[in-house]
Amino acid sequence: MEGWIFLHDIDPVLVALGPLKVRWYGLMYFIAFLLGYLFILRMSRQPYSPIETEDVPNLLTFVILGVILGGRLGYVLFYGGWYYILAPWKILEIWKGGLSFHGGLLGFTAALWLYARSRKVPLLAVGDFVIVMVPVGLFFGRLGNFINGELFGKPTDGSWGVVFPTDPIQVPRHPSQLYEAFGEGLVIFLVLWALYTHVRRPGIQPAVFLLLYGIARFAVEFIRLPDADMGYLWGVVTMGQVLSMPMIAVGLGWTIYILTRPAADEAQAP
Repeated sequence: MEGWIFLHDIDPVLVALGPLKVRWYGLMYFIAFLLGYLFILRMSRQPYSPIETEDVPNLLTFVILGVILGGRLGYVLFYGGWYYILAPWKILEIWKGGLSFHGGLLGFTAALWLYARSRKVPLLAVGDFVIVMVPVGLFFGRLGNFINGELFGKPTDGSWGVVFPTDPIQVPRHPSQLYEAFGEGLVIFLVLWALYTHVRRPGIQPAVFLLLYGIARFAVEFIRLPDADMGYLWGVVTMGQVLSMPMIAVGLGWTIYILTRPAADEAQAP
């Protein structure tokens, strides 16, 4: 540490046992899913829970598969370009990284729909119940990005910032991963938890999540470096901003619709 400049020298490998390597990034996702399981398990014991306590492991199985498959396919479609078209077998090499949050969100939504349909419970009830844990995953995932020294931001004025080992020019940069951990993770979690405990309007939490995540991601993309192989689309916006704009529009419209419905039309929370 020199003044306000942090020299990033964190080893992304936590433990190496011969050919077996335990990486911080994988540990972050393990912690996120573990906390999600424990949190949902606790909430499932509430009288208004749409999920039976003994069925929580099945719900998490749906969610994990949806997030991983959706995240991978989303990355291939949104960011992969010709790389995967010319070598489609590399789509299966998920252990090398490459997950898209927007794709993961679509997979997450599909998983909840399949779960709700198979259990014959309202989709919105399940969404309100589970969505509060998404920012937890985002928080730990972004910490993993920081530890890996990836997805960093643009250079600062030089008097502060983080120098990442993977940066070819070695200058202080915005730790955009930490900004995202705070904005997309901690802040949204606190808002959703407050809504879950104080507001009884079905669908309000997923709606607000879409709105807040879209805004947070769109904003941080101004200082986060775009993907090297894509750059700025039309020389103006990043792919992350393009994918976030529909989230903002849908989230805002959905939130307004929920909050302006007559009280007589409101269903009770699950």
